[in-house]
Amino acid sequence: MQLFKSLNLKTKNLLKISSFQILIMFRRGMFYTFLSIYLRFVLDLSVTETTLFATLPMLVNIFFQNFVWGKVSDKFQKRRTLIILGEVLAAAGTVITWYIHHIEDTPRIAGYVIIIGFSVIEIFWSMSNLGWTAIISDLFEAEDRASVRGKLAGIGGIGRILGVTLGGFVYDGMGHYYEGWGFDQGVLFFIATGLMVLSTIPIFMLPEGGVSKDEIIENKIEDDEKAEKIKSKKVKLFTIFIISMAFINFGRNSIATIKSQYFSLESGLNVSSQTLSYIVNMRSLAFIVFGFLIGFLVHKYKEEKILMAGAIIGFIHLIGFAEIYNLPSMFINNFLAGVSHVVILAASYSVASKLIPPVKRGRLFAIYNATLFLSWGIAGTLIAGPIADYLHHKGWSQLNSYKASFYAGSILVLIGTAILIVFLIKYKKANKASEAV
Repeated sequence: MQLFKSLNLKTKNLLKISSFQILIMFRRGMFYTFLSIYLRFVLDLSVTETTLFATLPMLVNIFFQNFVWGKVSDKFQKRRTLIILGEVLAAAGTVITWYIHHIEDTPRIAGYVIIIGFSVIEIFWSMSNLGWTAIISDLFEAEDRASVRGKLAGIGGIGRILGVTLGGFVYDGMGHYYEGWGFDQGVLFFIATGLMVLSTIPIFMLPEGGVSKDEIIENKIEDDEKAEKIKSKKVKLFTIFIISMAFINFGRNSIATIKSQYFSLESGLNVSSQTLSYIVNMRSLAFIVFGFLIGFLVHKYKEEKILMAGAIIGFIHLIGFAEIYNLPSMFINNFLAGVSHVVILAASYSVASKLIPPVKRGRLFAIYNATLFLSWGIAGTLIAGPIADYLHHKGWSQLNSYKASFYAGSILVLIGTAILIVFLIKYKKANKASEAV
């Protein structure tokens, strides 16, 4: 305790946020890694239908971030309150969703209960997501944000490894029960609920966040001609940046909800839940390694180059998943997927935080979040899932149908990378121009 008191404020805040991050990533790894398999192979939903568990909740999440909580956050400058309320209310909703799904006798209807239930829960999680994104910019200086996001990704990776490992054991009761036992009997739901409530404790210890009234006034009176020109350029740059990130994120995450199914295909690798957890944990291992390295890399090579490298790695790992289908390559490519994710996450956040004015962090970070959050579901529902279902219906093998989805994702990443190049050229020119002013 004495050691904690001796730390500076920035380090204390990082430790508190890290405690939240490790618990949240533990929950996500434990729960969502196996939910897709449960919906597909136990509750008998189609590939496209399984993607709805990410798509519909993310649509709700982004709607409320942009049109409700972003405005609330900017008006009242509340961040911590949104996180705590969001996690507690979501915890209650998770228990209710499990119970309704459990008492439903028809498997497909039970699957849709989970999808609809979590869509409602996202109203509350969107509060937490928005508050979380904004409070990091409130508490840390621009030059530290990429490093902070990287460290949080690394710490989250540790939580995710632990969560995925536990989920692999609980999913079928360590092989003693039936497939999907952990979801059906509610064990995974209850653990997730407890983690949500527990994760609010370190957040209570943080400052509220937000921008002071003096800073808001200062931003409002900064309306001279030069400031307006700079602001206009930043809006245009932010728009190009968001479009590029949408393509990149939609491409690399379009296969996020079907990847576990791809590994588990009977006609393919047919991995067990334990082996699946080991493959998934390679991604988390990359989070840990590169999460702690990213601050050094950004300071040495700048976030623009690091962001470009992340996009290229994202393209390579998608091609790798489709081209080389054996167990060792799945481990390697999932590690590359983790490298790409943490690099893009940290570098893109750093760029976005420099383009977004402090008083508009709520609304504009909601738009930035949309490129990532929507990519987890809507890209799978509109692209990866339909491609796999359509080609299988046309006589393709399940394995080749899934592979086609990976190729489609790689094309989207390639388009996004091309737009990113245009953005980075303009971004570099704008930085030089602002330095000359």
